[in-house]
Amino acid sequence: MHYALAMISPITTRWARVSLFLCLTISLVLHNSSLFAEEQTAEFSDKRPIRIGASLSLTGIYKEPSNMIKRGYELWVQETNRKGGLLGRPLELQILDDRSSVEEARGIYHDLIEEQQVDLLLAPYGTPITLAVSEITEAAGYVLVSAGAAGTQIWRREFKYIFGVYSTADRLFIGFLDLIARNRIDEISIVHENNPFNIEAAMGAVEWAKKLGIGIKQRIEFSPETYTPEEILRQAGLSDNAALIFCSYPEEGYAFLQALQEHLQQPAAVCMTIAPVHPLFAKRLQGAAEGVFGPSQWEPEERIPYPGTREFISAFRRFAHVPPSYHAGAAFAAGQVLARSIEATASLDNAVLRDAIATMDTVTIIGRFKVDNFGRQIGHNPILIQWQGGKKEIVYPSQLKTAEPQFNNRSR
Repeated sequence: MHYALAMISPITTRWARVSLFLCLTISLVLHNSSLFAEEQTAEFSDKRPIRIGASLSLTGIYKEPSNMIKRGYELWVQETNRKGGLLGRPLELQILDDRSSVEEARGIYHDLIEEQQVDLLLAPYGTPITLAVSEITEAAGYVLVSAGAAGTQIWRREFKYIFGVYSTADRLFIGFLDLIARNRIDEISIVHENNPFNIEAAMGAVEWAKKLGIGIKQRIEFSPETYTPEEILRQAGLSDNAALIFCSYPEEGYAFLQALQEHLQQPAAVCMTIAPVHPLFAKRLQGAAEGVFGPSQWEPEERIPYPGTREFISAFRRFAHVPPSYHAGAAFAAGQVLARSIEATASLDNAVLRDAIATMDTVTIIGRFKVDNFGRQIGHNPILIQWQGGKKEIVYPSQLKTAEPQFNNRSR
């Protein structure tokens, strides 16, 4: 089996919790003040590297978010080594391409654990791959801080070694549904891929729509191998007083929006998973991006009040030459969580680190990290963005918004 390799060697009340985050950040400000120092010479008391392995989907259907996660992981390693590493030792990161394949990822993690016997692991991208890989890491007793998966199935199995950074899929559309309800849009059509993450995101939207008194016009499930966007648009029942949610991975999302742009009838609002958070979304779609909403786990907005956020945004731009998406921010945050568990315990024993992370209540560059008894993220809330005039704006919650939401603003 052949893998592509990238290596870095030693080189309501739910939104009113911002005040709680600010309180939690006070004790972390000094810790983060030198996190992104421009120049700092590392002195390692122990030259043996801490070996860290991961797979990511650097090619295939998950390549766009995975490449953001890769750069987030790499920046975390670079900045940690610049500060002197962990336990006085440099970090060495090995990232292998799983080609968006569950079986490739299984083989990679088996090799990292059994053959290479790495010290630590970082997580892959996507709910399907994370579900499969976490069976291997759980059996081997390796901690996995997931910076690329939000499907609730991952945390229903009562595993002890996997922890989520993201708010889970079933809660992604709360902000969008709250906004449309407030703006008297009382019907919605929901279209989703037939895979775990997108099914859970869609069903979560159904449940929250019911709670908010929004009627479901249509719920359409499709297979990427057999559907056409035009067929779905004919079934969706679009109208200028009904909204549309589309749950998919990026490539299907781009194709759907391009077809929607040519459709005679436009919805009052359209919201989509994953693709809209990418910084090059509008450039790729041109006018078809205008007005599109998207749930996001975090945005590179310097006014977001978490320690290290502003410095991370600047450092990532220098490192990657593009703005970070939430995937990159979550990857860096996963590294922060892992590092804090190591610093708190002075250990690389995964069982010890597991206990530390399970009880951790901290603030990373993307917000609060706190998990329940099964590792599901309960401290972090998603936000909502909308593309307006070729720019990504935060429109929900009100404490963080950079622009007012716009409705019925899509035209052919």
